[in-house]
Amino acid sequence: MMRRAWWTPAFLAALGALSPRSAAAQAISADLARSLDDWYARSQRVAPGQWGVAVATSTGRVLWSANPQTQLVPASTAKIFTTGFARSIVGADARIATRVVGRGHLDSTGVWVGAWGLELNGDPTLERTVRSGPMLRDLAKRLKEAGVRELRGPMDLTSTTGSTDTRIPAVWGERYVGQLYAPPVGAVTLHENRVGWSLKPAGAIGAPPTVVYAIPAGAEALVKVTARTVPGSGQKLTLVTLPDGTWELSGTIGVGSRIAGVSTIAERADLVLREAWGAALSRAGIRWDRNGKASRPGILERASVLAEVNSAPFDSLAMMVNRRSLNIGAEALLRWADGSSNAAERLTRHVEEIVGAGAAVKLVDGSGLSPLDRVSPLTQALYLARLPRVHGLESFPTLLPANGHGTLRHFGRGVLPVGVMRAKTGTLDSVSALAGYLGRRDGVLVISTIYNGPRSRTAKRQQWNLFRLLGAGGVDLATATEESETQLGGDEEAGGVRH
Repeated sequence: MMRRAWWTPAFLAALGALSPRSAAAQAISADLARSLDDWYARSQRVAPGQWGVAVATSTGRVLWSANPQTQLVPASTAKIFTTGFARSIVGADARIATRVVGRGHLDSTGVWVGAWGLELNGDPTLERTVRSGPMLRDLAKRLKEAGVRELRGPMDLTSTTGSTDTRIPAVWGERYVGQLYAPPVGAVTLHENRVGWSLKPAGAIGAPPTVVYAIPAGAEALVKVTARTVPGSGQKLTLVTLPDGTWELSGTIGVGSRIAGVSTIAERADLVLREAWGAALSRAGIRWDRNGKASRPGILERASVLAEVNSAPFDSLAMMVNRRSLNIGAEALLRWADGSSNAAERLTRHVEEIVGAGAAVKLVDGSGLSPLDRVSPLTQALYLARLPRVHGLESFPTLLPANGHGTLRHFGRGVLPVGVMRAKTGTLDSVSALAGYLGRRDGVLVISTIYNGPRSRTAKRQQWNLFRLLGAGGVDLATATEESETQLGGDEEAGGVRH
């Protein structure tokens, strides 16, 4: 059962009225308080805009803050909430299945007699280039091992997580349409719903270049190459999406050019899936008569799973999503936890339940890509502090990347040891955010710092400086203890919080 926190209105009002210096003076040394005040003054000067900061102990006692109740756009730090929500629903060891399902029987020659289709459930690692997830060729291989030698008729699409529609969320707005980091989201997720082709120039001037590699395999059937090979070594290629969801590649490529690569998002992920599945079947030695007529299954024949591949466990997927700040992956986690149309509302309620009365949050997606998301730094810090106190979620901090890895790979290099922090970055054109855990010799801090304004790159440097300032003498979170929690500000009762 989740623990709920109770905040008195008077305490919240007092907290919002505190200046950075007066909030700091309650619990941290005067020298560090002055350093934090100086950091904040400089941050406002070099990156004017809206700032919000909350620094608290691992029990949720606020040590220092600046505009902690201001609701700001959190960008990808919203993935913190999505990860926690999905983990609380599906569990650490759950896996996403991709299956071949059918209703019918196998005849003596290996022909599947009856209806069949693919069941996709939004696995963000399906058909990844680095092969860290399941591949369609593995699924086809298992289908052959089950005795299937031929499939007939069109492929049906099903999902256990709701509709099979795959589309770009409307709440993302128009700004990110077409960007590789903002592909369509849904049950059909294949190679993160991106496609790409590698081409080499033809040996003869005027001839079209040759597609030598497609990702995913089979996508070569979806591009019409009208480009020409010309003298020289330059490349001027243009990829256009056609009305039917396929592509045309026009332009020129020099006969002396290196192999060229082009990529885009798959607006019709179902088309890519069909070609990729066809290629996988062919590689496995299974014939697919796409134009054939599937036989009707017998009245007594039940649906069954003909072949199956599975993702890595939830925790592995969550770590990958946060390490890469993968938007389609975060949306997949949210869909996994709740495939309904009001999943974002349920996500928002989850945050409110963890933080308690006074939570300031409204989320409309799972990735934080929407400019409509809002959260206060105080809410985010309290969520980080309280979620690991919920039974079964004690290891939640490990689902965030450590400094030295992923989006934090360059953070603290030469200053902070690897493992001192577990945190999530957030970046949009006018947003920079950084939130997570920081290990110190006297305990663990939770920190949320969000900036909304025109100088997000400068703000990000300042946010990193805040973690460096607070992490001076920091220790690996794996060895940080909370025995000295009172040295960082006492128990929660003293801060006006009760369980």
